[in-house]
Amino acid sequence: MNDAVRLVRVTEPHKSVLANLLQLYLYDFSSLRDVELSTHGTYSYRYLDHYFVEAGREPLFILVGDRLAGFALVRHVDGVNLLAEFFVVAKHRRLGVGRSAAHALFRRYPGEWSLEYYDANAAARQFWPDVVRAVATGEVGRRRIGPPETDLPATQLTFTVG
Repeated sequence: MNDAVRLVRVTEPHKSVLANLLQLYLYDFSSLRDVELSTHGTYSYRYLDHYFVEAGREPLFILVGDRLAGFALVRHVDGVNLLAEFFVVAKHRRLGVGRSAAHALFRRYPGEWSLEYYDANAAARQFWPDVVRAVATGEVGRRRIGPPETDLPATQLTFTVG
């Protein structure tokens, strides 16, 4: 079996798999954000359907060989690639899977990029600046943001990938 990290577009028949992964992702964030379970015991991600009907949105699975390891949600807005969500399941963390997936993602869409991470997320504070520095061609913009732009204090990184 090949353990190469790769990205595969999520198609409509696999939307429920992405919805399941979003539950794990939102659970991880429940310690940082004020998110509540629905009466069905699930978290809500209001943009899921948008990724299957709107131009400029791309849902991607992260695979390690043939095993599902996470997802990335990307938006393309006015010539800028926006990393909306990025998630690697716990089993595959700290093994280089996230770094490989992020590099593959940035190479997939050369050009201008923007991503944000919550300042309270210690893992993201370490991960994203290092990953971005490794792929950026030129300066990396860094800006602190908070309400009303985001629900919690965050850092925005802007950069170009050649």
